[in-house]
Amino acid sequence: MSSTIIAIAAALAIAVSTIGPAIAQGITAKSAMESIARQPDAAKDIRSTLIIALALMEALTIYGLLIAFMLVSKIG
Repeated sequence: MSSTIIAIAAALAIAVSTIGPAIAQGITAKSAMESIARQPDAAKDIRSTLIIALALMEALTIYGLLIAFMLVSKIG
């Protein structure tokens, strides 16, 4: 495979795996803040659930980074 195609594939892997979770994290944080504003007593439960959800979303970005590293290692 040509090194140019591999470099483009690595760039796309990073871009796609970053855009999706970034949008999802924004929506999730917005919803959590709205929920905390409505029910301040449940803030602790909402916050812990939010942190777990954000960590799982961030894992998707790390998988994309891993794939990009694997592709870049094929260039050399």
